[in-house]
Amino acid sequence: MKRTTATAIDIVIPRYLKHFRALGRRFDGEERTLQSLRAFLVKENRPDLTASLFEEWCRNFEHLTANVRRMRQRIVRNFCLYRQRSEPGCFVPDINRFARPQPHAAPIILTPTQIGKLLQLADECKCTKQTPLQPHVLRLAIVLLYTAGLRRSELARLTLADVDSHSGVLRVRESKFHKSRLVPLSTDARREMRRYLKHRLAHELGTAAASPLLCNMSCGQRGYTGAGLRDAIHRLLIRGGIRDLEGRVPRTHDFRHTFAVHALLRWYRQGADVQSNLPKLALYMGHVSIVSTAYYLRWIPELRELASDRFGANFGYLIQGCGP
Repeated sequence: MKRTTATAIDIVIPRYLKHFRALGRRFDGEERTLQSLRAFLVKENRPDLTASLFEEWCRNFEHLTANVRRMRQRIVRNFCLYRQRSEPGCFVPDINRFARPQPHAAPIILTPTQIGKLLQLADECKCTKQTPLQPHVLRLAIVLLYTAGLRRSELARLTLADVDSHSGVLRVRESKFHKSRLVPLSTDARREMRRYLKHRLAHELGTAAASPLLCNMSCGQRGYTGAGLRDAIHRLLIRGGIRDLEGRVPRTHDFRHTFAVHALLRWYRQGADVQSNLPKLALYMGHVSIVSTAYYLRWIPELRELASDRFGANFGYLIQGCGP
C-alpha cells in the first residue's frame, strides 16, 4: 500500500493560522496541536480526519489533565468548524464527548520569607560546564518573576537588547495578544540585573543584541526555555520544602499571582487609592483590561484584614450604636 505523505488538512492549517494571527492571536499552541494531528494522520497513513481517528488521536494524551485534553480537543474542533465553511462535509468533533472541565487549582501566594529562601538556595547551586551561570540565572529569574510579575515565556524570550540596565527598564516584546510593553524594575531588581550582567560578561558569553539574557552552554550557547526555567525553579521549591497547607508545591505562574497580590497589599499599607491603581497594575502586567488583572487578585487573610481596617477607619462611625 502506498504511504500517505500528504493529508487533506495540509493546505488548511497554514490558512487557518494566518487568518487568526492577522487578528492579533499568537496561536502557537494551536499550531503545535494541529501539526501533531497532521503527523498522526501521516503516521496512520490516512488522508483525512474521521471520528474514529480523532478518538484514537485523543488517546495519545490520556495521561494529561482533563483541562489540557479538553483544550487540545477544542483546538481541533475550532479548526474543523473553520474548515467546514468551505468543506461542508468534513468531520467536526462532538463537543459533548470531550474531557469534562475541572476547576483550576487555586494559586499559592508565596511569602517574602519563602522568596528569600529561594534566593539563598539559588546562590547555593553549582556551576557546570553546560550551565556556567546557573546560580545567577536562577536568582535573576526568581527576582524578575516576583518583582515584575513576568510570564514565564516573557522571561525566557528576553534578549540583551530588551534590557536597559541604566534606566532599569525591560522591553517585553509581542507577548500575549501581540502586545509589547515597557516594564520599569524596582531598585532591588535593577541592582540584581546589573549584578547578573557583570557575571555574564565575565564568562565571555555572546554580547550581541539578539543574544538571550538567560543563557547556558548546552549544545552551544543558547537561551533557557520556559520549561527549563520551570523545572529548575521547581527543584528549588522542592529543596526548600515550600508547600501550601495541602502539600502542593507552587507553580512558576504562582509568582505572577504573588506579584499582583503583594502589589495590592502594598497599596493598602501605604494608604493608596487601590481602585485608581488597578488600571496601572493591568498595564504593567500586560493585560488588556482590569478584568484580566482581577483574576490574579486572590483574597488572602492579610488582604482581608487590611481592607477591613480601612473600611472601619472610614465608615465605622456609620455602624456604631446600631445594635439592638
